[in-house]
Amino acid sequence: MGYRSVFAPDAFAGRTIIVTGAGSGIGRCTAHELASLGAHVVLVGRKQEKLAKVAAELAAEGHASTQHAVDIRDEAAVTAMVAAVVQERGRIHGLVNNAGGQFPSPLSAISKKGFEAVVATNLTGGFLVAREVFNQSMTDHGGAIVNMLADAWNGMPGMGHSGAARAGMFNLTQTAAVEWAFAGVRVNAVAPGWVASSGLDTYEDPFVREMIPMLRKQVPLHRLATEAEVSGAIVFLLSDVAAFISGEVIRIDGAASCNTKAFPLSEHSNSKPYEGFHLAKGPAILDGPKEK
Repeated sequence: MGYRSVFAPDAFAGRTIIVTGAGSGIGRCTAHELASLGAHVVLVGRKQEKLAKVAAELAAEGHASTQHAVDIRDEAAVTAMVAAVVQERGRIHGLVNNAGGQFPSPLSAISKKGFEAVVATNLTGGFLVAREVFNQSMTDHGGAIVNMLADAWNGMPGMGHSGAARAGMFNLTQTAAVEWAFAGVRVNAVAPGWVASSGLDTYEDPFVREMIPMLRKQVPLHRLATEAEVSGAIVFLLSDVAAFISGEVIRIDGAASCNTKAFPLSEHSNSKPYEGFHLAKGPAILDGPKEK
């Protein structure tokens, strides 16, 4: 049993695609889907052991990959990583700018160091990777870039540092779509809402952990997204059928960003998740005590 993608099995045959933040969560899932469609995936992340685990999963299914342990906030390291990929593969066809991270906190409690760390990871680092991929490969060959945003359209209370960075990435996506179009480069983004991913288990704050199982009540589709539902949107934007889509963002939030809170949401279970990732394992926090 392998990845159950809706795309043609050879849709990315012969293509090299970099996935940052590939050691877990959405990045790991996307790497698996792209590999199942014929791509040579370059796994990028901070921890070599996590990348090695994903590479072993891919190898067990007959898919080759390359791993680079890199902190995307390190400009010199990013430049060297992209150069190494170009030297080995000859061309970079796609980039999934997925790496990111944040911690819950009210604005009044965020230090300058904490704010800058989140912006560096969620905005500056993504810019550095995209810039180097463009300058070292795509400016001559074209390609597609998909950036990672978040459902932060009406502010992001409790994570203002991440919301600010994601808003910046949205503008950067639109700017790059215009500036890099001459080279045949498309730049788009996805904006997931709440996803039933391993990242939910990393939050330690008691209030946040109590809130997570309740999140679905704010979503009109009345559930959280699966990693495969986010990956599918990313793969679509990388694919040939999206050849005239650039500067766009796909919201993957079950209509949560449209919820004005004035319209009553009904309790239901009519939205069935797409479970394409055969190795997916939901976060343990959703298996805890049932909501009241």
